[in-house]
Amino acid sequence: MDAHRTVAEALRLARERYQIPQELPDSPIRTFPDLFRYALKTYGSAPAYTCLGHQISFQELDRLGDQFARWLIALDGLQPGDRVALHLPNLLQYPVAAMGVLKAGMVLVNTNPLYTAPELVHQFSDAGVKLVVTLKNIAAELASIIDQTDVCMVVTTEVGDLHPQPKRFLINAVVRYIRREVPRLQFARAISFREVLKRGRQSSAGKLPQAQPEDIALLQYTGGTTGGAKGCMLTHASLVNSMLQCGWIYQRADCQPGYTTLVVPLPLYHIYAFDVGFCHGLLNGHHTLLIPNPRDIRAFVRALRKTPFDGFIGLNTLFNALMNNADFAALDFDRLRLAVSGGMALSRSVAERWEAMTGSQICEGYGLTESSGILSVNVPGDAKLGTVGVGFAGCEFMILGEHDREVGIEQPGEICFKGAQMMKGYWNNAEETQRLMVGDGWMRTGDIAVMGEDGRLRIVDRAKDMIVVSGFKVFPNEVEDVLMHHPDISECAVVAGQGEAGEYVRAFVVRRRAGLTEEEVREYCRHQLTAYKVPKTVEFRDSLPKSNVGKILRKELRDS
Repeated sequence: MDAHRTVAEALRLARERYQIPQELPDSPIRTFPDLFRYALKTYGSAPAYTCLGHQISFQELDRLGDQFARWLIALDGLQPGDRVALHLPNLLQYPVAAMGVLKAGMVLVNTNPLYTAPELVHQFSDAGVKLVVTLKNIAAELASIIDQTDVCMVVTTEVGDLHPQPKRFLINAVVRYIRREVPRLQFARAISFREVLKRGRQSSAGKLPQAQPEDIALLQYTGGTTGGAKGCMLTHASLVNSMLQCGWIYQRADCQPGYTTLVVPLPLYHIYAFDVGFCHGLLNGHHTLLIPNPRDIRAFVRALRKTPFDGFIGLNTLFNALMNNADFAALDFDRLRLAVSGGMALSRSVAERWEAMTGSQICEGYGLTESSGILSVNVPGDAKLGTVGVGFAGCEFMILGEHDREVGIEQPGEICFKGAQMMKGYWNNAEETQRLMVGDGWMRTGDIAVMGEDGRLRIVDRAKDMIVVSGFKVFPNEVEDVLMHHPDISECAVVAGQGEAGEYVRAFVVRRRAGLTEEEVREYCRHQLTAYKVPKTVEFRDSLPKSNVGKILRKELRDS
C-alpha cells in the first residue's frame, strides 16, 4: 500500500468526520487591506481590543491605523516594500501600528523587546529595517545600537498614549506592567507616537497603495529548524490563507463573530499570537483582551476578573502557572468555550487539571513560523490528549522515515507539509530555503510525528531534542509527561546528558515539596517508563529558563 496515500487518506477521512473543508474556501479577501476593509464594514462599532482598562472599536482601530499609514507614506525616504520594525509589548499601539504599516504597503518586522543588542543589530541589518516603533521604557538597548543599523527614524511611544486617563494612571501603568522607568534616550531622528497620529490626521496624502497577494507582508524571524535567526517571508496570500483555514475552529466552538472575547496573553510579535490576536481577530470580529505582562499573574487575573471571556490562547507553562493561583481558580468560567495551546507540548496533567477547573478542554495545536502559524489543531469539544489534531483545509502532510522514505500511518518520521500557507522562503537566504525543501514542493519541519489511524497528528518531539540511549531513542516529551504527573513536581524539562558511555536522560525539576529527592523521582519513573527512559540524573532548580513566550529553553539546560 502506498504510504503517502495512506497518510493522505487518514487526513481526508478525519476532515470528513468533523466537517472540516478539504479545500480552501473562496474569499474576496486576498490581502491585508482587503481584510481591514472587511473588518471595518462588518464589525464597525464592536469592540476590537481592550488593554490596561481601555477599549477601542474596529472603527477606531481603522481610523488610527489609517492615520499611521498616511504619515508613513508621506515620510521622506520610505516607500512601499520597505521594512518597519515593531519593538513593542502587547499594548493598543501594536495593532494600530501593524495596521498602519500594512495599509502603507510596507513590510512588518516583528521584534522581540527582550532582544539583546547583538540580536537587534542582526535582525535590523539582515532585514534592512528603515523605521522602528518602540516603547520608551524598553528602548535603552535599541538606543545603544541604532547607529549600527540603517534605521533612519524611530517612533517612540509611552504606555498610555492611546488612553484618555490622567497622568497618574500612566505612571502607575508603567510601574505595574512594564516595571521599567523611562530611560534617557538619544536618537538622531525620533518622533512621538502621538505626533505621528496628529500628522497623519493632517496629511494630504492621497489613496493608500493596494498590496498584491504575492507581496511580502511580514518578515517573521525564527531559528527555523536549525541555525541562527532567519526571516521568514510571509506574504499577504500565505497569511490570509492561514486565516481562512482556521475559520472552522471558531465556528465549531460557537464563537460568534462580533460577540466573542478572546484573551491573548502571549506577545503579538510571536507568530502564534500574531495569527490569533491580530489576523483571526480582524477576520472573525473578536474582542481581544491584550495582556502586556503575563508573568505578573496577579495583575493578569485582575484583568480577567474585569472582562468576561469566551476564548483563551496559551501554552503549557502559562496554563500551569495560572492554575496554581487561587484567585484564577475562583474565576467564573461559564462563558469559556475555547482554549488553545501551542508553542510547546501540552502535558496531560495540565490539560486534565484545566478541564476539571474550567469545564473547558484545551485544544492543542501545531504550527511553525514557516507555515504562517498553525497547521493543525484538536477539534473543540472532541480534543484528544497527546495529539495536535487534524490538518487544515488546503494543507497536505507527508511523513519521512529513515533515508527520506515515506512511511504510513502509526509510523514515526519527520513531518513535511505543503499548502497555500507556506512561506515564500527565508529572506536573503536561498540556500537555507532550499535545504528545507524535499520532493515536489514539500517543506521539512524538523519535528518527529505520527499520523494516527484517526487522522490526527501526534508530535513525538523535535528531532534535535531526541536522546539516544544505548541505541534506543528517547523523546523528552514522553518523560516530561510522566514527571508532570508527580504531585510534588510543578515544572520539568528533560535533555540529553553526555557521559563516557554516550547520551543519557537528564531531568531538571522544580519541586512543590522541598523534601522531594532525586531517588524518589527516579523510583516514580521506574514504575511508568522502560529502564533506558528513566532519568539517570535529576537536578532541582528554583525555576527553569524560558523564552519570551514562556517556552522552556532546553538548549540552555543542555549547555548548563
